[in-house]
Order: sequence, then C-alpha cells, then structure tokens
Amino acid sequence: MRIIASLIVALAVAAGCAADAQAQSYPSKPITIIVGFPPGGPTDTIARILGDHMKATLGQTVVIENVGGAAGTIAGARVARAAPDGYTLNIGQWSSNVGGPAIMPTPYHVLNDFEPVSLLTTSYLWILGRSSLPANNLKELIAWLKANPEKGTGAIVGAGSAAHICFIDFQNKSGTRFAVVPYKGGTPALQDLVGGQVDIGCLEASQTLQQFRAGMVKVFGILANKRWFGAPDVPTLAEGGLPGDQIEFWHGMWAPKGTPKDVIAKLNAAVSAAFADPAVQKRFADLGHALPPRELQSPQALLAHHKAELDRWWPIIKAAGIKAQ
Repeated sequence: MRIIASLIVALAVAAGCAADAQAQSYPSKPITIIVGFPPGGPTDTIARILGDHMKATLGQTVVIENVGGAAGTIAGARVARAAPDGYTLNIGQWSSNVGGPAIMPTPYHVLNDFEPVSLLTTSYLWILGRSSLPANNLKELIAWLKANPEKGTGAIVGAGSAAHICFIDFQNKSGTRFAVVPYKGGTPALQDLVGGQVDIGCLEASQTLQQFRAGMVKVFGILANKRWFGAPDVPTLAEGGLPGDQIEFWHGMWAPKGTPKDVIAKLNAAVSAAFADPAVQKRFADLGHALPPRELQSPQALLAHHKAELDRWWPIIKAAGIKAQ
C-alpha cells in the first residue's frame, strides 16, 4: 500500500512539474483563434486586430480560423473539445455565447466548459434600411411597415442572435409584422441590404458605419441608452418614440476548460497589453468599439459579466419560443 501511495504521489508531482514546465515555456508554437463567423465581420475584425498585437507580445504567430454556422456554436464546440494547452482559443460574442446556446443544443456548457480570458470590446446594434426605402425616420418606418403588413423583410445574423431579439422586441412594441431573414454573418446580410434584396436589418453599428456614412443605407435608431460616439447624429430608439431593450453587443475571449492558470494569465496580459497600446485603441475607436476599463479585463470579470447576461436574456429568449433554423 505504501508503494502504491508513493507512486501516486510521485505521479502527481510529475504531472504538476510537467504543467509548470508547459506554462513556463508557453507559447512555443502558433496559437489559433477560432471565430464562429465569416471573414470581414466585427468578430473577425476584433480577432485580427488582437492577433496582430498578441503575435508581437507573445512571440508566436497567431492564426485566425473562421468556423461559421449555428450562431457561432460550431466554433464553440471546436474549442471546447480542443486540448487545454492555450493553443486553441475562441473569440465569441452575444450571439454565440448567449443567444445561440439558449435555442439550440450544444455538446458543451457555455459557461462551465471554458476558461474565461478577458472581456473584449462592446458596440451596439441599430436598425437600418435599404437606401431606397421610402421611410426616413423611425416613425415613418413603422408607418411603412404597417401599411405593408407581412411584406417587409428584415435581415438578422442567425436565429437567437441579438439581432433576432432586437426584431422580436421591435415588432411587439411597434405593432408591425415582417419576415425575418437569417444570414450566416453580418457581411452577407449587409451586402443584401445595400443591394436592396431586404428592406431593413438589425446589425452591429460598427460593421455598417462606413455604408451609413456613404449613404448606402439609412439608419432609424440605435439600441442604446445614449447616442453612440461613432454616429452622434443617430437617435436612440427611445428618442425616436419606441423604448426598447438596450442590447450591448459585447465580445470575449475563452480557452478550453482546464487550461493552466499561468497560461490564462499570459493570454490575459497579452490582451491587456493590446488594449493599452494607443494605436490599437485608435483602431477600435475608429471602428466604433468601446474597450473595457482595466478592472474589467480580468478572467473573473468576463465570467461575472457572462453569467449576468445569461441570467438576464435566457428567460426572455426561451419565453419568445425562438427555434433554431
């Protein structure tokens, strides 16, 4: 029995030493960040900006891999089953880490099967329309939709997404009805909106700011409690006469469950170093993304924020009866 006990202790010590050695040498090979949405979208853009800076900080190549589908939960599954060594990470957001898992089965628990690394950027959604739409403000949009019941079309990014909740709330409070058209990502949704294939959209403001400034789309209101610094002339929905939920479109970074704490600490430090760089700050500001204050960049802060969002939104999403498509 003593021999067996000694062997168990020795194995435990050896495992601990191996983990310590791994953490000390990390990273020793390229890191892959899995993004659950197509290239060119806001989540992909955030990943590439951070990846560029983390490459310099960590001294290793950072590869961005786009694994789209199922509101980002396919990417989540990929990361959940990856080796917990810090070489496979996920950058997700409201739709992939709150809305999507509320309406579709996932082979992982969205909160318990990952190690939080850091809260990332926050932006907002707004309701916009094709440039040829007769309406020019929120009241005129609602009047046009009521005059054309069930004929309008609204673009969203995936069932159960923040955009989907946006339009459910909008229809209920405005008394309008229109077809909701799900897309796999914000880029194809925006392309169809600019091309006039759909009438309106509820999309991330930062992703569509350039098209708005160029007059390629109209914007009717932003889902925030105050005007957005990226387009201060655009009123909030409440200012337009339609109080609604304020949906913060936030992003975060996660690693597989069991990733060593020292590795998580190195990744967190790399993210914080990027956010402290004035050049990175300017890039995000130009895109309309707000960075979290330093005290909210910890793994614990991301965990607390994520849990609060699940507690707030899951009952609402499930009560709405949204089904995966």
